[in-house]
Amino acid sequence: MNGSNATRFRGLIEARLTQIEDENALGRGGQSVVELDQQSVGRLSRMDALQMQAMAVAQQKRRDGEAMRLRQALTRLDEDEYGYCEGCGEDIPLKRLELDLAATQCVSCANG
Repeated sequence: MNGSNATRFRGLIEARLTQIEDENALGRGGQSVVELDQQSVGRLSRMDALQMQAMAVAQQKRRDGEAMRLRQALTRLDEDEYGYCEGCGEDIPLKRLELDLAATQCVSCANG
């Protein structure tokens, strides 16, 4: 990958990591402990709150996984390995990298 593309993708990856951090900050409130005070909240409202909490936790796990993959992509950029398929060693098409900044395989190897 040439220098201008590497710089461009580094910027895209860092911007997405910042966006994930912002989403994490917003999502922390949804993961808080659900109060089970029966006087203030009805049974269905508590069940709804527990479901919302579970969804917030699942979203947090998804964001954490994506952030980890993106940090690994930054490491590959530092080592001049970014953009090369781990399966066959060929270039990963730029369009694929634009769709998935942390892609490690070309389409053929990913499908294979």
